[in-house]
Amino acid sequence: MAENYDVIVIGSGPGGYIAAIRAAQLGLKTAVVEREHLAGICSNWGCIPTKALLRSAEVLHYAQHPASYGIKIEGAVTPDLKAIVARSRGIAERMNGGVGFLMKKNKVDVIWGEAKLTKPGEIVVGKSTKPAVQPQAPLPKNTKGEGTYTAKHIIIATGARPRALPGIEPDGKLIWTYFEAMKPEEMPKSLLVMGSGAIGIEFASFYRTMGVDVTVVEVMPNVMPVEDAEISNIAKKQFEKQGMKIHLEAKVTKVEKGANSITAHVEMKDGKIEKITADRMISAVGVQGNIENLGLETLGIKTDRGCIVIDGYGKTNVAGVYAIGDVAGPPMLAHKAEHEAVICVEKIASLPNVHPMDKLKIPGCTYCHPQVASVGLTEAKAKAEGREIRVGRFPFVANGKAIALGEDQGLVKTIFDKKTGELLGAHMVGAEVTELIQGFVVAMNLETTEEDLMHTIFPHPTISETMKESVLDAYGRALNA
Repeated sequence: MAENYDVIVIGSGPGGYIAAIRAAQLGLKTAVVEREHLAGICSNWGCIPTKALLRSAEVLHYAQHPASYGIKIEGAVTPDLKAIVARSRGIAERMNGGVGFLMKKNKVDVIWGEAKLTKPGEIVVGKSTKPAVQPQAPLPKNTKGEGTYTAKHIIIATGARPRALPGIEPDGKLIWTYFEAMKPEEMPKSLLVMGSGAIGIEFASFYRTMGVDVTVVEVMPNVMPVEDAEISNIAKKQFEKQGMKIHLEAKVTKVEKGANSITAHVEMKDGKIEKITADRMISAVGVQGNIENLGLETLGIKTDRGCIVIDGYGKTNVAGVYAIGDVAGPPMLAHKAEHEAVICVEKIASLPNVHPMDKLKIPGCTYCHPQVASVGLTEAKAKAEGREIRVGRFPFVANGKAIALGEDQGLVKTIFDKKTGELLGAHMVGAEVTELIQGFVVAMNLETTEEDLMHTIFPHPTISETMKESVLDAYGRALNA
């Protein structure tokens, strides 16, 4: 006889495990199905281990430039690739084990295997066809196996995977996805990165700091195309100053493979083809939802462009079936998945005052060097909406803390509605901006105006002072520039 639950979550990534925990907190009998590794891509192959790599690159950068800080280091400072990768993988395993602990703590059953929807309210879990590609931390004792399970509410949180372009598919040896880029057996001398979104530019930044000759090819007019153009241009200049080669409005049309290198045919902006040879290539042209082999067709669940169609509460067109996170569409960010999970579960539990997520208030962060962070409308989008706007800017070069840190290249840009003073967007490039952006996110969520921000006291000396100065600048009142 099938075991019955109130909620079954398929997938244990940021959206999935948060959904399971919140459901358990609300007294719902809950299970999560996982086929590969607890904590999903984010903790195992994405958000967390990449930041471990970038932290190693940051330490290397400072160690190679000690004179800038009055420090003398004798002898050459070189990276130990095996130790860097081992540190990153160790952190991923630690995160993996942490989610296992949370499942046990919250009395969430873990069902190990691959789930398929067979009819409303029922799934069949079979043997996983995709075993973990790293050591799996010990599974919690409350782990179950293959079989049939039922639940009134089934939440699909199966995440996404790297998208491949026809004819330029990753092969794991010469053409990498982020999986191979995260654990190279040896450091290539040269690298071509196809795509300059968050994944592409973070790996480009890591490998360049490691001393690799890096070339980035981007089909759009700006690196990190979703960012404000002004911020993007500042970041591009810093990347190029570090020695990165960047080709915009260009695309890889063909790749020839050699014994231990690739030659990419790149169509440039003027239509001419330039051949670029590199030891390795990273394909970072986006991700696509994991919607296959779930039984969606059997139940008639609607999909669009590779993602499951949902309403503002995670509901699909089939009663009792929900979807959250990357598989439910962009923006494909871990924090979006987590928040979406809470909204979905609280709606299932009929809690009062549950509101759909406002996607304009989801921050985006890219952990390259310099960092980039943003929330809300870009200047171009605000104008395209017909808004009359005020724009404020404040450079890091005028901030005492940034100067003291040796990180004086950056900018904070704020965009306000001219009539109402509503904060429409904030965009930042520079040191630690991924930690600062949340201040503007909170402000937007509380419907803060320029007046509120001007009357907020920011501590001195901090980089956060650039945020207030940017607000002041939008109204012609900047004090330190």
